[in-house]
Amino acid sequence: MGIVLASRSPRRIELLAAHGVVFTVDPADIDESVHSGENPHDYVRRMSASKHAVVAARHALDTVIAADTIVELDGVIHGQAADPDAARRTLRALSGATHHVHTCVTVGAGGHATSELVTSRVTFRLLSPGLVDWYVRTGEWQGKAGSYAVQGLGMALVAGVRGSLSNVVGLPVGETLALLR
Repeated sequence: MGIVLASRSPRRIELLAAHGVVFTVDPADIDESVHSGENPHDYVRRMSASKHAVVAARHALDTVIAADTIVELDGVIHGQAADPDAARRTLRALSGATHHVHTCVTVGAGGHATSELVTSRVTFRLLSPGLVDWYVRTGEWQGKAGSYAVQGLGMALVAGVRGSLSNVVGLPVGETLALLR
């Protein structure tokens, strides 16, 4: 019996490893489409539970950790941008505003799982078009909910964070470790 992380996210891998968790990686690779009218909390819970179910079916004796992270501004979900233009649109929408980062973590084994939803508030600086273009050219936006990485160059975009910083990075560490216990 071991621990399996249902994600290939380098950020989640680094956060867990830094806290001494020994695990293997087996991504779920599920359809992450938003259902019409689905609210952000329901969406992130559904994604986390779905990822957990897929990977738990392959690892019946192991403890599986699954998570999903989204950025929400005024009820609109901002996931991973498909291309540079989409990243620019997202960053312009977040400019000067406070948004929510929601992560749902699901942990369990043997057919039993528990989920926890963690929300942090992130306030962006007012971004000039030049700053947005510079950031998009770095490529750091790729694979990131909300098209930014608070732990990287994206910190230049952020005025402040309320709540769990590790949640904004992609995995609320305190809550995840508590679920593992």
